[in-house]
Amino acid sequence: MKFFKPILLLLLVVAVGCKESKKNQVITEKHTDPNGFNYEIVTNDPTGLRLYTLDNGLKVYLSRNTDEPKIQTFIPVRAGSVYDPGDNTGLAHYLEHMVFKGTDEIGTQDWESEKVLLQEISNLYEAHKKETDTLKKVAIYRQIDSVSQLASKISIANEYDKMVSSLGAEGTNAWTSHEETVYTNKIPSNEFDKWLKLESERFSQLVLRLFHTELEAVYEEFNRSQDSDGRKEYYEMLKTLFPEHPYGQQPTIGISEHLKNPSMVAINNYFNKYYVPNNMAVILVGDLEFDETIKKVNDAFGSFKAKEVTYPERPKEQPITAPIEKEVFGPEAARVSIGFRTAGIGSDEEKYITLIDMILNNSEAGLIDLNLNQKQKVQRAGCYPVFNNDYGVHTFYGYPKSNQSLEDIKALLLGQIEEVKKGNFDEWMIQAVVNDLKLSEIRQYENATYVAYAYVDAFVHFQDWEAEVKKLDELKKITKQELVDFANKFYVDDYAVVYKRQGESRNLVKVENPRITPIELNRDKQSAFLKAFNEIEVSPIKPQEIDYSTAIKETSTKNGLKVSYIENDVNDLAELDVIFDMGKDSNKKLQQAIGYVEYLGTDKYSPEELKKEFYKLGINYGVSTADDYCYVSVSGLSENMDKGLELFEHLWTNAVANQETYDKYVQNIGKRREDGKANKGNILWNGLMNYGMYGENSRLRDIYTIDELKSISPEELVTIFKDLKNYKQRIFYFGNNLQGAITSLDEKHQIPESLEEYPKAKDYMEKETGGHVYFVNYDMVQSEMLFLAKGETFDPKKMAASALFNTYFGSGLSSIVFQEIRESKSLAYSAFSSYRNASEKGKPNYTYAYIGTQANKMPEAVDAMMELMTNMPEAEKQFQAAKESTLKQLAAERINRQDIFWEYERLKKRGITEDNRKEMYNEIQQMDFNDLKNFFNENIKGETYDVMVIGNKNDVDMEALKKLGEVEEVDVDYLFNYEKPKPIKS
Repeated sequence: MKFFKPILLLLLVVAVGCKESKKNQVITEKHTDPNGFNYEIVTNDPTGLRLYTLDNGLKVYLSRNTDEPKIQTFIPVRAGSVYDPGDNTGLAHYLEHMVFKGTDEIGTQDWESEKVLLQEISNLYEAHKKETDTLKKVAIYRQIDSVSQLASKISIANEYDKMVSSLGAEGTNAWTSHEETVYTNKIPSNEFDKWLKLESERFSQLVLRLFHTELEAVYEEFNRSQDSDGRKEYYEMLKTLFPEHPYGQQPTIGISEHLKNPSMVAINNYFNKYYVPNNMAVILVGDLEFDETIKKVNDAFGSFKAKEVTYPERPKEQPITAPIEKEVFGPEAARVSIGFRTAGIGSDEEKYITLIDMILNNSEAGLIDLNLNQKQKVQRAGCYPVFNNDYGVHTFYGYPKSNQSLEDIKALLLGQIEEVKKGNFDEWMIQAVVNDLKLSEIRQYENATYVAYAYVDAFVHFQDWEAEVKKLDELKKITKQELVDFANKFYVDDYAVVYKRQGESRNLVKVENPRITPIELNRDKQSAFLKAFNEIEVSPIKPQEIDYSTAIKETSTKNGLKVSYIENDVNDLAELDVIFDMGKDSNKKLQQAIGYVEYLGTDKYSPEELKKEFYKLGINYGVSTADDYCYVSVSGLSENMDKGLELFEHLWTNAVANQETYDKYVQNIGKRREDGKANKGNILWNGLMNYGMYGENSRLRDIYTIDELKSISPEELVTIFKDLKNYKQRIFYFGNNLQGAITSLDEKHQIPESLEEYPKAKDYMEKETGGHVYFVNYDMVQSEMLFLAKGETFDPKKMAASALFNTYFGSGLSSIVFQEIRESKSLAYSAFSSYRNASEKGKPNYTYAYIGTQANKMPEAVDAMMELMTNMPEAEKQFQAAKESTLKQLAAERINRQDIFWEYERLKKRGITEDNRKEMYNEIQQMDFNDLKNFFNENIKGETYDVMVIGNKNDVDMEALKKLGEVEEVDVDYLFNYEKPKPIKS
């Protein structure tokens, strides 16, 4: 859940800027460009926004970032689930899906004939909605299916996806939330003109083609949501806090009765009402020229007609006068959440709550961080705020330790709020929080996508950008006493509590999927629009080719340690890493030792005091281990790196073991294991995946039992951590003060004259695949399957062909797998396949495929996937589009700053010492479909698969699974090699 905090704080984070240079002057200035377009800028805005408003009311947010030849694009519409009609919930979300289906020009062979059939389908849906007799409704649906079959012979599936993919676009998707629906692509900058042509056509008209197959996908999405305990908990919290407002009463996905009875008329009306220029924005951040870009945007969207937009009046909520408690049940780990209803975005409450949230939980030195997480009084806990237009929610969450009740967690969380109300936090914390946000601003301002997200939030929430830039300065003005006074007034008994308890899922509402006839894809057909689109010529981007020998410079310390470094010429951030080329494969206890470091203090500082000292400096430290390496890292503001390294070296040399802390640490490991085996994603992608690759002899299963961990002395683990300094090591530095870093290392990083060699690493051998079905029984609505086949040893020469194969066959909305299994047959909500190259020289590659579907569809979905994996469909036009997409993505890819070093590290593991992207690019340029077919025949076709399945045994057709191989029902404890839980004595 901590995921929410960076996103929610983004507008604060980007609002820092160089205010000192103009004495905190942040004002909006109006300008006119050479073409006569008016725009606004905000002085001292670090994002460099130019905000235009076209004559038709369309807002255009432009910002320049030349790190890579790409543009992050968002098209937000102020049209989320709170605007859904009360009798058509889920409408905004379903409309989002349909905007990908084309127009009267995109996605059709004969619009005049197709629109007659689409009107007939629409009429049938209206009749279906009104009909109350179940048998008659089924008969009408059969008519819908029949007419849809005829219409699909004229339509062309996925033309939009094919075109946007041909641009080399990444992240093609959309989302719908309470206030908004947002469409996103990241495109190569040289494809901007074609993207504009495509998007302006896309939003010019709504055509509800292939409606009933996409409705099946929404049904699947609804049913998948029933398998998410987190989503059930979230919905229950909203329902409790908002008993009147659509935030709590109209879930974005919709309610089941409305999903079963859709209205194409209502969806068209919604589009016509809200998808108008004065209710939309075009957001572009990346490699662009302002004056040229706005002129092109105006040419593309300026002719759209504005309409008066009115929004539904939303009810006001009555105050909560006493705590309200609710329960939800599900198989995942138990947890509790507490929600306080707040005022909306832009309110004074937002400022105070944002600051209090960070004082409580900043992942380093907040009250929850230090008093609960650091002291291991809970498994983990935190908080985060969400602010929408009308209201917000400040949510606190906690996961219990073993034998700890959710009620205890609730009391501990409320206790930390009481600490704020009593003023029991350091005065310097407010300034430290501001510094933390400043540090985050520097990091995130480098990223075009983060900046674009900030603009989306500002537009959707009707926020003035000047106010956004000023927000951090406003936080600085709040005193500790004002914060305490606010906390005492706000955090009273007006909250909701949701206990997410482990147990059988209750009150599930499953939407039954009606049988449909597979539709025609017509992938060999093209609309006139697509033909003209493909004829537009674009100047190509040349792929980047890094000379690592010059990009990564080298020097050394006085004691002879090699220092690789890259200069940071962008900002004042620095990173210093001490790297050891050994990991937990070389020392099984290293993982425990490094994990234990988090809870260590020294002879001078308690663990909590140490965290505070780092937070004061604005320095982050970390110790991390992987299979074959580990490293210690210090990062943050360059000016404080010397003090940060000194503080970390003090910890490294003077760490003190504590038996009580270690006992809690082991207890938490045990609880993490229990929680992990209750998570279906962890079971499938970690447990079953590793079992399929390695069988019993895997790193995942080669673990210490809890009793074995208890027998290890904490002093031994601290010694392992301290003794890291005695091993061979190398340094990486990224920053703007190399000499200062070298001097600091010479003075503070003391090592022996002679360094030890690494212990021999244990080898884990991959097993052969084929003929096995590993099944885990889990309480869920859907079922998920993973097909896995071990391939040949990694060969760099296969990287080009595999990249092209993945684009054509298994990855993305326009891939063969997605089209056949979801678009044509509606057999799964999610389906993909990939040929994965090994990350290490000498290791095997793998082919894998995934299906997430209803249990009753599983046999058909499996047959469809296996047919594809055996006989790859041949579509020359789709191949050419996939080839074009792969080439453009390669050409626009850029590796910058410290990523250059880490990418080189990854290449060396594969036995590659030079940037091979240009070589791959040239190789793909020369490929034809026969080359792809040969790759498929040599590497995919005929492979024997192990199949990993997770689902509810009561629903899954076990006999059908037996056709895939010998079925072994795997106990989750065995899968992870955990001890069986001891029975609780009555």
